[in-house]
Formats: sequence, C-alpha cells, structure tokens
Amino acid sequence: MSQQIVYRILDANLDRAREAIRTIEEWCRFGLENVDLCDRCKQMRQELAQWHREEFRRARNTTDDPATGLSHAQEVSRADVQAVLRANMGRLQEALRVLEEYGKVVDPHLGEAMKQMRYQVYILESELVKSSNLGQVRRQKLQEASLYLVTTPVDDIVSVVDLALQGGVQIVQYRQKEGEDGTRLAIAQQLCDLCHKYEALFLVNDRVDIAIAVGADGIHVGQTDLPVSAVRQILNANGGDASQYIIGQSTTNPQELAIALNNQVDYVGVGPVHATPTKPNKAAAGYEYVNYAAQNISIPWFAIGGIDEHNLAEAIASGAKRVAIVRALMKAEYPDRIAKQMRSLLS
Repeated sequence: MSQQIVYRILDANLDRAREAIRTIEEWCRFGLENVDLCDRCKQMRQELAQWHREEFRRARNTTDDPATGLSHAQEVSRADVQAVLRANMGRLQEALRVLEEYGKVVDPHLGEAMKQMRYQVYILESELVKSSNLGQVRRQKLQEASLYLVTTPVDDIVSVVDLALQGGVQIVQYRQKEGEDGTRLAIAQQLCDLCHKYEALFLVNDRVDIAIAVGADGIHVGQTDLPVSAVRQILNANGGDASQYIIGQSTTNPQELAIALNNQVDYVGVGPVHATPTKPNKAAAGYEYVNYAAQNISIPWFAIGGIDEHNLAEAIASGAKRVAIVRALMKAEYPDRIAKQMRSLLS
C-alpha cells in the first residue's frame, strides 16, 4: 500500500515538474527567443519523461484525490509574465525536491538525478531573471524617453554627444555609414560608455556586430538594411539573447509602418517630416504621416527629419510626443542648451 502511495506522489510531481518547465520553456522560445535556454528546458523535460515509469502512471487516482479542487487566490490571476515565471519556477523546484526525496525510496538513481536537475534549475532561474530584467529595464527607458539623438559625422563627436546628454538626450544612435571598422568600433565604444554614464540608451545603426562588441542597448535598421529577422538571428547566435536588445526601424509611410509592426520592433521612426540631407532620396512625409502615427501606433515612435528647436512645437501639435534629432544637435554651437530647450517643450 505504501509503495502505491509513493508511486502516486512520484507520478503527480513528475507531471507537475513537466508542466512547470513547459510553461517556462514557452517564454524562453517565444518571449526571449533564446535557443539555448529553450533547448535546456526541453532536455530537462525529456529526462523527466524518461523517469515517468508506467507503474507510477498506473498508481494515479485523480478521482479520489482530495486536493484536486484546492486553489489559492494568487493562482486565479497573474500580474504579469514575470509573475507567471516566478510561480512556475517555484512549482518546478518544489516538485523536484519531492521527486528527489521520495525517489530515494524507489530508486537511489532517481533521487540523485532529481537533485542534479534541481541545481540546473537554480542556474536556469538566474539566467532567466537576468535575461528578462535587462530587456525590461531597457524597454522601460525607451518608454520614458522623448529626446533621441542620431549622430552624423562631426569633429570631436564624443564631446558633442556629451553636451547633448548633459542637456537631456535620453537615447543616442551612432550612425556612421562610411569609414574604417576599427575607427567606428572605437568611437562606438566611447559613445556607449558615455551614454551609460548618463543612464541613457545607446543604439547602433545597422551594424549588429559593433552593437554586440561594445555592449550597446540595441540596433536600429532602415527598410533596406538587414531584415529584423536576421538581426534577431545574429543576436541569438552563440548563446546570445535577442530579447535583451531594443530593435527599432525607420518608416516613411503607412505601408512601411505595417511592415515594421509586423516585425514586432520595439519602436519606429516616423519621417522624414521635412526634407533632410540625411535622407536625400526620401521625399518629406510631412505632418500628415505624423498625425497618422499618433492615431495608429501603440508602441513608442519618434518623429524624425529636419526637426529643430524652431519647428518642434509644430511637430508636437501634430501628435508627436517623442522626436529624433540629427543636425539641430550635432551641428549646434551649444548642443546642451538646444537639448534642454527641446526636453522642456516635449515635457
């Protein structure tokens, strides 16, 4: 009789552990898009399945189980995805401990296997929290940002960006299409370190390799740059995690906007509002597109293209709450003063 009870305990907790780890695995797959974490979850699920013997299943008696109807108020709803992960990680660890202890009664190898898996889960939890939190922190900063600087080649670019950050710029995108890679890498590293000193986000235009190398917060691509799917694939390579990074995309009309939203980017650029030498082959989208964006976009978006301290109020009146600035800051005599003035208007 006692053996059948132990079998029932093992059966219930093997089911519980596999259900919990599958819930975690789904987030690693679809939320974090992390192949490594997903594969580790899958391997643990398969190992648990191998230990789920037929005699354990035959001992199951769900009909007479007095605890099947028990629940708790906290199980009725979850505040967010993090709460789901915490609950299932706790359930997994508890089930593994039960399997370890009662497994010793049936097979010492089962107890030892569950002990080792429990240690693996502790490591998995640590990496999962780290991956989830970093992306969450970066996206929270993106949500709160209103003034975004896109660099253009100037003398002493680091000093110009430093002043702009002092004035209140919250995001900097390093955009450099020409030049030697070694030089670009060195400048990107300086700008990244500078942004993080001011707790601002640092993004790299198009060059995913440079973004990864310097520890950037994200990547921005245009419609003709690398596809967003390829950017994520590169970020996920060699144990990386695309979900930790912010990915933005330029759009110049509703059709391109639809593509960007389908790519599930974190933000979009909307413009060029005015004709600009930065995009010489792009006609101005005007305030009509800004107004369209204000009515149709739920993710963060930044009006861009010829916006300066003189016409910013007009962009705001058309619905823009966030703007990306190029020449008005990069070519300014006092970038800190202009940035401060713009932040004041935006707030």
